[in-house]
Amino acid sequence: MVLIRPADTADVPSITQISNALLDTTTYEWTETKHTIDERGRWLEEQRAAGRPVTIAEDDGRVVGWGTYGDFRDAARWPGYRFTVEHSIHVAQSHWGHGVGRALVVDLAEHARREGRRVMVAGIDATNHRSIAFHAKLGFAEVARMPGVGEKWGQRLDLVLMQRDLAEPLGGDPCP
Repeated sequence: MVLIRPADTADVPSITQISNALLDTTTYEWTETKHTIDERGRWLEEQRAAGRPVTIAEDDGRVVGWGTYGDFRDAARWPGYRFTVEHSIHVAQSHWGHGVGRALVVDLAEHARREGRRVMVAGIDATNHRSIAFHAKLGFAEVARMPGVGEKWGQRLDLVLMQRDLAEPLGGDPCP
């Protein structure tokens, strides 16, 4: 049984390890620079200070995934976006296909609804077919493909944007 809970400082090494796991072998995250524990610790504190959730998936006492969200675009500068969030989830490869990602997204969607958010967006590297299929299963619709907007290893990359209305329930989601 996977436990979903808020992240704390003790989780930073696990968050860092999960974040770095596929950096050297995929274009799923558009950076070639490994995350450090110090950088991730500062990031966690910034997320907390801004009131943004960072959620942990724990299996038998071990962190096996994490998720968060932030504003889509710059809601402070363009307040029309204030009801939309963009999320990010990372799951240890050992736990792919075991409901961890679903549990993280459901938890983030509940948190976003409580904040009065209406739409959740996922920005996904176009080569990440598993993530695209995962999001589609959860009711996210592909709304855009943006060719060549990213780069890693000297290769131009395409971004897929998917979104779901938070008023629409998904399986296992206690949407009001």
